[in-house]
Parts: sequence; C-alpha cells; structure tokens
Amino acid sequence: MNKFSFFLSFVFLWQFSIGQKVETVYLNTKDSTSNLYIVIYPPKLPYKSFAFLIPGMFQKANDVLVQTELPGYAAQQGILTIIPTFKTGISSFGFDTATQASFLELLEHVTTAYKLKGLNFYVGGFSIGGTCAIKYAELAFANNYPVKPSAVFAIDAPLDFERMYKGMLREIKFPNSSEDLVAESNYVLKRVMKEFGGSPSENLREYHKKSPYSFNDTTQHAIKPLVNLPIRLYTEPDILWWINEGVDYSLMNSFDFAAMTNELKRMGNKKVELMITTNKGYRKPDNTRHPHSWSIVDPKDVVQWMLRQK
Repeated sequence: MNKFSFFLSFVFLWQFSIGQKVETVYLNTKDSTSNLYIVIYPPKLPYKSFAFLIPGMFQKANDVLVQTELPGYAAQQGILTIIPTFKTGISSFGFDTATQASFLELLEHVTTAYKLKGLNFYVGGFSIGGTCAIKYAELAFANNYPVKPSAVFAIDAPLDFERMYKGMLREIKFPNSSEDLVAESNYVLKRVMKEFGGSPSENLREYHKKSPYSFNDTTQHAIKPLVNLPIRLYTEPDILWWINEGVDYSLMNSFDFAAMTNELKRMGNKKVELMITTNKGYRKPDNTRHPHSWSIVDPKDVVQWMLRQK
C-alpha cells in the first residue's frame, strides 16, 4: 500500500474523558477487529511529534485508554498518539514478520494521512506490545527504515523466547502448577514452536535471530542496532507477590530487562535505563493488584522523557 486516503477507512469519533478528540480508523471496512488504530489528538496544531502505544496480547486498543492515562497526557503535550491493532490481531506475537510488516503499513498510513514526516517518533508498549516496540526499533535501524524512533520504552515485555520456552516447558512439568498456568504455558509453547520452527534445541539460530534479545547470544546480534537509542525498560519485580500467586519467578520478564540493560550499557549505550518500580502495578477498573500492568509507568514522567529525546 503506497497511497492512503481517509475515504478508504471507516471512521468512528467520540470525545475522550478529558475532552480530547479520539478517533478510530479502520483500514479495512470489512474488519472491525484488526488492521485499525485509535488516534488521540492534541488540543491544537501543529503537532510536536507522534507516538505509537502498543497494547499487550489480547488487549484491544480501547483497553489501553482504560488502563492508563498515558495516551491522554501524551496528546495534551502535543504528541499525536496512536494505539494500533495490527493485521495479525490482538493475539499477535509482536516480533513476528507479519506483525512487523503490518506495523510498517500502518505507520506509512499515519505519517501520510497526518503529514507527520520529519517529526520525532516515539514507540512503546506493554507486555507483547513492548516486545513489538523493541523489535521494530531494531529492524528500523538495522534496515535503515525511513521512520526511525527517537526513543523506545517497554513495560514488562518478554524479549528472550529461548528463556520463555524453557521456563514454560518446566512449568507444565512442575508439580501442583495451576490449571490456568499450565493452559497458558501450553498455548505459548505451541505458538513459539510454530513461530521459530521448533524448540531451541532444534532451531536455536532462529530464536537468536527473531527474539528482540537473547541472553545466550553472545554476539548481541539483535540489540546491536540499539547502541545509540534512548531506551527505558519498566518492570516491577515483586518476587513475593509472584510466589504467593504460585508462579515460578524465573518466568518473569524482569530477567530479560536486567540482562539487556546490562549488555547495552557495556556496549556503550549511555541512554538505556532500567526503571524498577515498587507497588505501582494495579489493573483498572477495580484496581486489582498486579505488577504486570500499564500502571507501573507514570504518564507524566515517561512523556517528558520522550520529549527530551531528539
């Protein structure tokens, strides 16, 4: 798709809770579940910059507006804010080829429709959305994409799928694992096996190639393009909470974030930050305690950080 026009898309408008205009754009009028985005408009022109905020797995774009005030605050600060759902839908793995291709199509649509070329671009996401954001940044710099991010952040995102595979394989064999956790582990294992063409012992090269970060890849292949990029990695490693929930802490994404931050710093990146929070994770609307949540990020703090990056 090289040319875009709003007449090709069905548009739905409503007013955001803080009075901002919010719009849903469907790139395919026959599909209301994928290939779409929500845009939150700044109160006035010109736009200072623009940002993609990518939901977690099985989160709809509207869910982000419920879980965090980040989109609204970003728009208030002059950032045209986009919450996408890619062609691969809400079960997307984020880093996969099809999702990244859809990312490029949607990005071209947005930059053309809103005349954003030349403005700073920020990208961030929660959980698998953060996986998607990190992978896009790596590919953008490695392949010299026309639109490269000025800053990237991820919220408790899985990055090392070799680690994830081994941890979940252990979980389904572990005594007294809950039915829900075993079901989730089996689902992810099946998806991972399909995406990487087998287990790590069968196709380790693909795990190192496709994962946004791999602890066991001592060549640092995936993260080399990020050596000069401002990056924030947010995580809330509440060990006792996870233990009380009956979850093996080795499954948590804090491991990936700490290891990746350490390696990027040792490679010379002076703009990577590991943001560790305490007791910030609560899910709306009921404010249920959960450290794996959008709420561990303070909207004002991360937006002001983005705006400082050039």
